[in-house]
Amino acid sequence: MSQVLAQKIKDKQAVIGIIGMGYVGLPLMSAFVKAGFRTMGFDIDDRKIQMLKAGQSYIKHIDAPFIAQLIREGRFDPTSDLSRMGESDVLIICVPTPLNDTRDPDLSYVSGTAESIAKTLRKDQLVILESTTYPTTTRDVVLPILTKTGLKMGEDFFLAFSPEREDPGNPKFSAAGIPKVVGGMDPVSGDLAESLYSQAIVQVIRVSSAEIAEACKILENTYRCVNIALVNELKVLFDRMGIDVWEVIDAAKTKPFGFQAFYPGPGLGGHCIPIDPFYLTWLARRYGLTTRFIELAGEVNTRMPEYVITQLMTFLNEQGKPLKGSKVAVLGAAYKKDVDDPRESPSFVLMEHLLARGAELSYNDPHVPSLPKVRHHNLPAMDSQPLTPEYLAAQDCVLISTDHSAYDYDFIVKHSRMVLDTRNATKNVKEGREKVFKA
Repeated sequence: MSQVLAQKIKDKQAVIGIIGMGYVGLPLMSAFVKAGFRTMGFDIDDRKIQMLKAGQSYIKHIDAPFIAQLIREGRFDPTSDLSRMGESDVLIICVPTPLNDTRDPDLSYVSGTAESIAKTLRKDQLVILESTTYPTTTRDVVLPILTKTGLKMGEDFFLAFSPEREDPGNPKFSAAGIPKVVGGMDPVSGDLAESLYSQAIVQVIRVSSAEIAEACKILENTYRCVNIALVNELKVLFDRMGIDVWEVIDAAKTKPFGFQAFYPGPGLGGHCIPIDPFYLTWLARRYGLTTRFIELAGEVNTRMPEYVITQLMTFLNEQGKPLKGSKVAVLGAAYKKDVDDPRESPSFVLMEHLLARGAELSYNDPHVPSLPKVRHHNLPAMDSQPLTPEYLAAQDCVLISTDHSAYDYDFIVKHSRMVLDTRNATKNVKEGREKVFKA
């Protein structure tokens, strides 16, 4: 083992470099700083770097005053200069792993980051991949790039995988409070990574290889994807039967064993659950297998936005209105409640369907003031509209896509002509229920 690096980690003298200052990297930096480490933050988006240097935060649950304090005290050094990565003793990769247009894994961010690391890779550095990906990525993609330097893994530098486990908007679990799975490419790398995370994270679960750690993350997200697909499919059936699926779930979850509640919605969102299972299906094809269960779940979840639009058209028709020309306000652009993260949000798919069918579209989201440009969606520039009584009354339908806690649902229902609720957000609203439809 590198006794030098091991001692630096133990003494909290190791400099932690985190590559990717997004929803994973920035909270992770916070965890290491609070544990007593000095950190560097790398990102090719210079806008983010300049904001951080100015003591500003672009992520809701990371406070700007905290960032400003770290900058003043020299405990956090954000930079877009990737040639400085040699200054860090540990480099943790937290870059996106999206799907391409054919829904195959796009590892260009991971491989590009590995190429940048290789340019400054030195002895006694530990590299950890946290980006969610398919099993064997660390071994087959990252390792060959780093070994082209002539340095030997396990002797000169060290390599491990530890899947990120962020839950944005959940106040119960910060990055430091979520147990961390760690798998090394060799025992020495695993030891170093385990020692590192043990300094900053509440619990470390050591597994026997990087592949086990990679597969662990895919299993976690596929489990959620499949179970959400189940309740989405039941929702469509129960709607046809006149049965309230949310009441069914509330009743079922009273069982103290053998059941975990999952809830339907207008589609899947976020950077993990809509994407990660497709990594597994792609990998299965490489091994000559098909993952029919997972692919079916993906199909069910992908169809939900269109089901919502079909329901909307039905309810509008009952009032003698076509969707074309109707004013529709979408409430919520973020992919889940109480966050400012719009990645893979089903709201974008709903908006595209509405525009394609000629609706007059607007939106409101207290956490997303303007629609960002996102991959795979070509929406016009729009700003969040204030939820005034006049604005709500002017809409033919208010479509609740994200059930933010900041919304006053009694107020929304009172002033709206029609509310289409995809999240059961209006369940406690008593007055005006005749205007509320569930989808």
